[in-house]
Amino acid sequence: MNPFLDDWLEGQSPRQLTSKRRALKFLHRAYTACVSDLLNKPRTDLTSENNVFSFHHGTPLPDLRLITSWMLTHAPNKRALARLIPALWKRHGREDLTVAGMLLANLENKALGQDGWMAFIHLLQRQEPLMVVLEVAEELVRGGRPVPNDDWMEAAASQSPNWHQYCVLFLSLRKNGVSSKRLVSQAPKGGEMFERIRARLLATED
Repeated sequence: MNPFLDDWLEGQSPRQLTSKRRALKFLHRAYTACVSDLLNKPRTDLTSENNVFSFHHGTPLPDLRLITSWMLTHAPNKRALARLIPALWKRHGREDLTVAGMLLANLENKALGQDGWMAFIHLLQRQEPLMVVLEVAEELVRGGRPVPNDDWMEAAASQSPNWHQYCVLFLSLRKNGVSSKRLVSQAPKGGEMFERIRARLLATED
C-alpha cells in the first residue's frame, strides 16, 4: 500500500470524474503523484524513443490498481468511466492502457454498452504491443470475464491479421485447453513472445 497515494486520493473530488477532459487530467496527476522526476525521465525517454507509448511515468501497478479502485468507488456515473476508456486508449500512455484494462474488467456490461471482450477488441484498431494486449486480456479474465468461445474467436480473427494474433493471445488464457488449433496454426507470424505462445498452444493435447 502507498500511504502517500491514499492521502492524495482522499483530497480529490469525485466531480473530476464527471467530465472526460477533467478525468484525463486527474489521471495524469495521479500517475505522477508518487513517482519522482529522477525516476520518470529515463523511463519516459526510453519509451519515447521506441514509439511504443506516448508516455510512461513508471507508476507502480499496485498504485494503478488503487487509483482505479478509487475511481470505480467514487464515480457519480459509471457510464462516464466507460466513455473514458477509448480516450485513455487513444492517449496511449503506458499507465493509461493499464487503467483502461482495469476499467474494462470491472465495469458491468450495462455501463460499457456491450460485452467487455467486444469493447476491448474494438479498441485495437492499430497494431498494438502484444504484451499490452495480453496484460489487458489477463485483467479481463482476472475480473471474472471468461475467454470468448470458438465462434467468437473465429469471427474476430477473420477481421484482420492483427485481430487474428490477438485472438491467439486470448486463447492462451483458457483454463481448459485449446480446441481451435487451426486458428492458432494459421495466425500470421509474430515476434518471439507470440511464437512461444503459439508453440505452447499447439503442443497441448486436445
